[in-house]
Amino acid sequence: MATAEPASAHPRPQPRSVIVIGAGLVGLGCAWRLGLRGHQVQLIDAGTSPGQLNGSQAALGVLMARVFHRNSGRGWRLRQQSLDLWGRWRQELAAHGLPIAWRQGLLLIAATGADQERQRLLSSDPRRQSLGLELWDPARLESLSPELPRGALSGLYSRDDGQIDPGQALEAIGQDMARLGISTLHGSAAALKPSGAGWRVLLQGGGHAEADWVVLAAGLGQAELLASLGQQLAMEPVLGQALELERHEAEPAPASASGWNWPGVIHWQGTNLIPRPDLPGGARFWLGATLEPGQRADESSLETMRNLNGTAPAWLQQARERRRWQGLRPRPIARPAPVLEEIASGVLLASGHYRNGVLLTPATATWVVERIEAGKTDS
Repeated sequence: MATAEPASAHPRPQPRSVIVIGAGLVGLGCAWRLGLRGHQVQLIDAGTSPGQLNGSQAALGVLMARVFHRNSGRGWRLRQQSLDLWGRWRQELAAHGLPIAWRQGLLLIAATGADQERQRLLSSDPRRQSLGLELWDPARLESLSPELPRGALSGLYSRDDGQIDPGQALEAIGQDMARLGISTLHGSAAALKPSGAGWRVLLQGGGHAEADWVVLAAGLGQAELLASLGQQLAMEPVLGQALELERHEAEPAPASASGWNWPGVIHWQGTNLIPRPDLPGGARFWLGATLEPGQRADESSLETMRNLNGTAPAWLQQARERRRWQGLRPRPIARPAPVLEEIASGVLLASGHYRNGVLLTPATATWVVERIEAGKTDS
């Protein structure tokens, strides 16, 4: 599918100085692409509290674009652009010896008649004919090993969607940023103040940094910065929880050495199941979902997720837990995600990605680069 030509295909403009606040995948992606374009970039990383993960570290890295329920509009365009750009980004990083593993394929499972009808409409949409979507009937689903959740009626397979490991992506982009000489300032930004034709970022505990442009990509941690500009963005924290599980060793492996013949990620009623045969033992998988509003994990919600709301097959019920993790995602209130705006002349807000921070990182970074290089000051 054709997408907008990336900024890197155009002649390089005059370098600008840019401060990027926020070191999740969106912030790193913006800083990295700006650095590749020759801009002078400084990243401000507030870090996380002990025992906590930022949204990117806690994500599963599922890239779900082709099976998005809409087929037009801003959300559709951002998803398609980002999925295509992730392919280019992985190639660029691999060329520098920084590969990011890519698990191709996603199977969206229908649990109700309404789900089936929605899948049928998506697969028959003329605008999606070239996107590699296939309807799978119950017989084909039954051939998969290990077995799918109980009640699976049909499936919509997307060959182009899939999953990347967010930890590998963060590490690879961070290492290439170091190659480019992009510096990281560890500390919390407290306020933004105009300074000449640019901006001064005041730091908690004293000190400051200055640049022509500021990019706010700190998610839930930027309310104070927005307030210093007389602005606010209503966002609520939404908790995602995830488990790494391991299949019981005694189970047979008829389909392959690892016992999996799934075509990629399985998406079932909002929960993702991701085979990870690359992990020790070859029988491990990830299971996770964005579960609940608020900042405190609910054990009963985690148990419901693990049991797939009562539809988990026996092999999943018997799987051994290896580790669990959780993280907060910022969800904009009463407005679509993500929020991409120029909130003041020279200050860009790239936030509120909710469930799709990993997927939408390339499109967000492209928007930031193009905005800065165009020198636009309107919103």
